[in-house]
Amino acid sequence: MVKILTEQQTAQCFREDLGNGITLEMVLLRRGSFIMGAPETEEGSSDWERPQHEVTVPTFFMSKYPVTQAQWRAVAALPQVNRELKSNPSRFKGDNRPVEQVSWYDAIEFCQRLTSHTKRQYRLPSEAEWEYACRAGTTTPFHFGETITTDVANYDGTDDKENKWSGSYGWGPKGISRKETTEVGSFGVANAFGLYDMHGNVWEWCLDDWHNNYEGAPTDGSPWFDDNDNISQKQGRAVLRGGSWFFNPRYCRSASRHDNGRAERDVIDSDVGFRVACGVGRIL
Repeated sequence: MVKILTEQQTAQCFREDLGNGITLEMVLLRRGSFIMGAPETEEGSSDWERPQHEVTVPTFFMSKYPVTQAQWRAVAALPQVNRELKSNPSRFKGDNRPVEQVSWYDAIEFCQRLTSHTKRQYRLPSEAEWEYACRAGTTTPFHFGETITTDVANYDGTDDKENKWSGSYGWGPKGISRKETTEVGSFGVANAFGLYDMHGNVWEWCLDDWHNNYEGAPTDGSPWFDDNDNISQKQGRAVLRGGSWFFNPRYCRSASRHDNGRAERDVIDSDVGFRVACGVGRIL
């Protein structure tokens, strides 16, 4: 039997009213330091995740779940800032399923509309913020321990001979492949910060430009941009985090970061979504 460690804590949250009974729940993550990246001994890790380095992340809020289709529709109905948004872009339909088939630019427009509506500064998380949020004080491959099962997360738990993927991780068991997204929070497993679905379901966009390793990475939790920090003019590849229903468990690790030709900012796929972050200025 695989033992998955869970911990019940009380998270500080606020709820953003999006209208028509739809809310966006944001969880407070207090300032802290952590070691970002994976050691060479971690199964499934790559040099993309190294060198390990200490990062200090300021206090911020992050959405409790990936953005849902109901939340997406509510914000997509708000006045346009820079680009049009489809009201129902997802392949796998369901109000409480994560929105997917949205590009990085679409996610940025979502944040800009939400900012304009609420007068709070919403944005995508930086890659460092995302990993800090996922780990929630842990150093193991997953926030609930050394391995993972399809009982607690949505990923492909079956072997894929063509891609040479294993459906198990470490000493964990094989599992199932649901071949679609699941409703957010449906596994009932939060990390110590009170965040759900940090492993699997959909890949999540981060703000940062893609880099092949962490040489020269910032240590203050800020997004890592090559030259141009004007969000509206960003081009090229961004970072995806968290794994998805389509990928095997090693991609769900806290340190896992993905590019692999998929993370051009205009890419649209049925296993790519996002969650939002927010500064603390208007709340505390």
